[in-house]
Amino acid sequence: MIRYQESLAGIAPAHLTGFFVGWRYPPTPEMHHRLLAGSDRIVLAIDDESGNVVGFVTAITDGVLSGFIPLLEVLPNYQRQGIGHELMRRMLALLADLPNVDLLCDDDPIAFYERFGMISLPGAGMVLRRPLG
Repeated sequence: MIRYQESLAGIAPAHLTGFFVGWRYPPTPEMHHRLLAGSDRIVLAIDDESGNVVGFVTAITDGVLSGFIPLLEVLPNYQRQGIGHELMRRMLALLADLPNVDLLCDDDPIAFYERFGMISLPGAGMVLRRPLG
């Protein structure tokens, strides 16, 4: 069974393995733990049987006008089970008081995010990627 929580209570870096598949510079589980701790809002999907995190979503926000969702990921073996949908639904509920919620994504998941009422805007998103250090 999958349970959801909005804190790192009971979660150690050892519970955060297998994420960032295909990333050129993937964070270690320790860095992953730190990025979750540094986020303004998080929702974790936890497999009750193993105690491991199998999905997560993060947000940073000014708490007044804007929120940004930088990361949503579900482990490959847990995809296509509605976990990503539930993570996103819960995060948008946490950010419901903000008029602006943004994220950047590749073309592939656009249809997924449109299900939540998000729209794709013309223009360019800019990124800078550096090696982790």
